[in-house]
Amino acid sequence: MAQQDGIIKIQGTLGGITFYKTRDGYLVREKGGISKKRMKSDPAFRRTRENGQEFGIAGRYGKFIRKSIRPLLLNSNDKRVVSRLVKQLMDILKTDTINSRGMRTPIDGQIELLKGFEFNSNGLLSNTLFMDYVNSLDRSTGEVEVMLPEMNPMQMIAAPAGTTHFKVVSAATEIDFTSGETFSSYDSSTEMEYQESLQPEILLSTSVTPNSTLPIFHFLGVEFYQQINNEFYMLNNGAFNALSIINVNKA
Repeated sequence: MAQQDGIIKIQGTLGGITFYKTRDGYLVREKGGISKKRMKSDPAFRRTRENGQEFGIAGRYGKFIRKSIRPLLLNSNDKRVVSRLVKQLMDILKTDTINSRGMRTPIDGQIELLKGFEFNSNGLLSNTLFMDYVNSLDRSTGEVEVMLPEMNPMQMIAAPAGTTHFKVVSAATEIDFTSGETFSSYDSSTEMEYQESLQPEILLSTSVTPNSTLPIFHFLGVEFYQQINNEFYMLNNGAFNALSIINVNKA
């Protein structure tokens, strides 16, 4: 692997030589590899094609899940959430015993294993909320709820330094993984003081289509704020906000 030297750095392919940028600087290598035509048709690469197809399926599933809760993800995610979610979906896809290799899907596998997935590795819900909560789903009415009992926030919530207030957020989504269509609803508490005093129970109510036949996902998160001059500012741009999947109902 050669390193580019000189004032002008090149990116791209020229005369069979590829110039590219990495975290280690600008590098150069000879273009090589297998042609796309051979990759698509050669029996020797059948497994490679199957793996590629399934990776694409997992990628689409992850995209639909993230799209369904985009407003919450804007406040609670890490830089590797896309790859982490796809990796878990690939593991779930392998539990599909219905379809053949290359055609397996997470929904035909144990997609319930997504329960507990954390969207922000820097602010895990499991390391943020130290209390039991009760969540419920009624498919006939479409009601999806989560209830947190009364609590002392400073004892039950681990907040980053500088926190003056916190908010508990929830979302329920139903996703059609064939069309990519999603339906989501959201609820949240008010900004509550992060202090050594008893706070009332929190009931967050969301909903999906009554009698839906689609898989339903339930999310719970905690956001941290700092109050300055009667205005609430999200602490560290949400770097430590938590968001997790707390229930997956396949239907």
